[in-house]
Amino acid sequence: MPRMENAWKIFEETQPVRLYAKNQTVYVQEDTAVQFYYLRRGSVKIFLSSEDGNEHTLRLVAPGELFGEASFFDGAPRVSSARTLEKSEIVSVNRPALLRCIALRPQLAMDLMHSLASTIRLLSAQVDAMAFLRADERVERLLLRLADEDGTVRLTHEELASLSGLSRVTVTRALSRLAAEGKVRREYGAVRLLGPFLSSSAP
Repeated sequence: MPRMENAWKIFEETQPVRLYAKNQTVYVQEDTAVQFYYLRRGSVKIFLSSEDGNEHTLRLVAPGELFGEASFFDGAPRVSSARTLEKSEIVSVNRPALLRCIALRPQLAMDLMHSLASTIRLLSAQVDAMAFLRADERVERLLLRLADEDGTVRLTHEELASLSGLSRVTVTRALSRLAAEGKVRREYGAVRLLGPFLSSSAP
């Protein structure tokens, strides 16, 4: 998802920054959303929980991104939960604070709509991938989307499986095939995309 750190700086300039410990809950599914969040530093997982305790990861939030904003704007109960993956610095923004920020910087309203549209596009792409792509294609598409500037995806096989809606065995099999083809190199807790992968996946 496109990041807009400069647009969101006003939140940390006007609101207190709270430190969250690793594996600390930020909000819970079905809660009433009275605020949304800006991740200043760290990493946050957005996930769905089933009645039997299983979790399905929807998104990993990186520094400079917003999260929890959709339920905040529509006033409905939250459809997902959020939990930190490491020690994180997070800014919460409620309605009075948001209105003050928009008064100071009117362009912020358009930036927020752009962010919401990007979130919808991301979730739509995930649904399309699950409906129409083969398992190995889903893994490849996910790796491309999550890779950082160095071409590295810093996730375990379990985390990739949760994000792709596949089993860990299926993800491991797909990664083994890509490694055999020289397209990726598996590292501890990460996958590095190599030149052949990027060139074969280019539009």
